[in-house]
Amino acid sequence: MGRAWYHDGKLLNKQHTFTDFIAAAEQLIADGYTRPDRLVIMGRSAGGLLMGAVVNLRPELFAGVLAGVPFVDVLTTMMDPSIPLTVIEYEEWGNPADADAYAAMRAYSPYDNLAAVAYPPILATAGLHDPRVSYWEPAKYVAKLRQLKQNDNVVLLKTNMAAGHGGASGRYDYLRETAFEYVFFLKAVGLT
Repeated sequence: MGRAWYHDGKLLNKQHTFTDFIAAAEQLIADGYTRPDRLVIMGRSAGGLLMGAVVNLRPELFAGVLAGVPFVDVLTTMMDPSIPLTVIEYEEWGNPADADAYAAMRAYSPYDNLAAVAYPPILATAGLHDPRVSYWEPAKYVAKLRQLKQNDNVVLLKTNMAAGHGGASGRYDYLRETAFEYVFFLKAVGLT
């Protein structure tokens, strides 16, 4: 949709990313392509942030969520310039030393906006050797989510002890990870 649309979804306008995603999901439902009990979503890294933000905003809209190596603790990460990618990411997210940027990040940071509500089943993944999203981010997110959620839906954390940001890289290992994710989604929509 062009460069202007891209710029309208970053920095102080980042919230548009989440509301656009929700609007697309609502449109798929309105047009009869799916229902909330059949709609599963997935995103990795910054897309994992997207998953966390939209499920915080509209948990009832999704049957299951996969947040792969998710960037979910935005404030903690962006306030630490010693992390290799933080400073160069100021162009996308903003510098939290600026009060307006901090407030914008605080408004959507998945970890900071978890609430005591009924969440759908969630699978978060991590790589122990991930240089971009440290393994503790999804671990911290899952721990808080398990404490707050108001239903019996599963919240899983799968940490690959031999992987980095891209997941398993062996000849068949990545296929096993993909199969695990598909099984999670099938179970989330009630298929066995």
